[in-house]
Amino acid sequence: MTLAVLASCALTGIDAPPVRVEVHLAPGLPSFTMVGLADTEVRESRERVRAALLSSGYEFPAGRVTVNLAPADLPKESGRFDLPIAIGVLLASGQVAMPALAARKGRDGSSSPLSRWVLAGELSLTGALVPIAGALAIALSLSRRQPDADLLLPAASARLAARVPGLRIYGAATLQDVVAQLEEKADLGMAAAAPDTATSDPPCLADVRGQYGARRALEVAAAGGHNLLMLGPPGSGKSMLAQRLPGLLPPLRHDEALEAAAIAGLAPGPPAPFGLRPFRAPHHSISASALVGGGSRPRPGEITFAHLGVLFLDELPEFGRHVLETLREPLETGRVSIARTLHRTDYPARFQLVAAMNPCRCGWHGSTVRACRCTPDQVAAYRGRLSGPLLDRIDLQVEVPAAPDDWADLPPGEPTAAVRQRVEAALALQYDRQGCANAALSPGQVDAYCRPDAGARALWKQAMKQFAWSARTAHRVLKVARTVADLAGAAEIDGMHMAEAVQFRRPLREQS
Repeated sequence: MTLAVLASCALTGIDAPPVRVEVHLAPGLPSFTMVGLADTEVRESRERVRAALLSSGYEFPAGRVTVNLAPADLPKESGRFDLPIAIGVLLASGQVAMPALAARKGRDGSSSPLSRWVLAGELSLTGALVPIAGALAIALSLSRRQPDADLLLPAASARLAARVPGLRIYGAATLQDVVAQLEEKADLGMAAAAPDTATSDPPCLADVRGQYGARRALEVAAAGGHNLLMLGPPGSGKSMLAQRLPGLLPPLRHDEALEAAAIAGLAPGPPAPFGLRPFRAPHHSISASALVGGGSRPRPGEITFAHLGVLFLDELPEFGRHVLETLREPLETGRVSIARTLHRTDYPARFQLVAAMNPCRCGWHGSTVRACRCTPDQVAAYRGRLSGPLLDRIDLQVEVPAAPDDWADLPPGEPTAAVRQRVEAALALQYDRQGCANAALSPGQVDAYCRPDAGARALWKQAMKQFAWSARTAHRVLKVARTVADLAGAAEIDGMHMAEAVQFRRPLREQS
């Protein structure tokens, strides 16, 4: 009776809890049993492991093979356990002797689970290692939990994970390469980080001609991290403005870039460009679980993939009412928690919401360009698809009028680079003063840092009474006024700053 024990990782959200892979070989009729709350992809590994071992020149033992993935109450999914299972079979059957994994022996000859090696990788039937999803998330979690570990991954995944500093990461192309490394017959060498993906310049704000009020609102939104809703007829430039918001934001810090890349690595498809702020624009037919995350086996949603970036919802009233209401808690907390019977998964969701909508169903209510065909009841019903609690959480609500007839003769707008300088200067003031952007201020911090002078306070209270603002809305107006003052380099909020902030929160029914 022989037992081999190796270390691997599961993936829960963007955390990678440790998994102990135990492979037990006993005499008896040939069988392969896997226990430990393994999903379908994990249970299918017995066929991949068997074929990979034979293709690599090894034998699959004739006897009872039992694989335990501990802890037993932690769900396991994907094919990343193929590699530790295959190595465990080789160790348990005595086909290879690996000093790196057998530094400490039990009385039954089993290798110690305290090895520094952590293995994760999917096997093809030829014995080649297939890249896995979530490699960067695994490396980030391991660097915090066990920084002295050696992580062995498929070569392509290792190059992505190698961006994590302070962790020794090795990449292998085949199962035979892994065996040679662990037997200390070869040295794969530490993986080099993948080069950053070359990208073109982001769209420039100079492309937007006119629309000075909307451009100003976009600058204020970028300078304070505020959510923004644009109301206007078709073709007025709402989508163009939204697509240019990421270019106004300061670059991600390295730790933020790693977190954003780790989340992007959970999505199918090629890896996203490293270091760029995410910009997600889902179609209005999206389901609630696709937007915020969910499913019987929880997966992140669009709000998580937009973490540290921008989530753009075009044609906002066309989204399902239930879908939009699921945004209320993440907009407040910056996280989303998905609870299931056996487990709970938390995902980060600190994104900046930018939304656009038409003033009515036909799109031309209040426009001088084309007559509106909607009745007042139809206009009210269309705008009534947005609940008050959701609108409360959108700091800036501005009108984007139809472009004038001579829009092509207007000069190009101010370029993104010039606006970004003012945005970065305002954000630097905020982080020096309070350690966060104005949109993230708590109620106590609002009282401490958003104190208007006497005239501004009187205007704020008058607007609060006239528009029947909730306490949340009133606080958010103070935050916007603080951002306007920061853009002007002012230490105190005066009447001009407050007037602009109040103008950005005119009730939706009053616009157009």
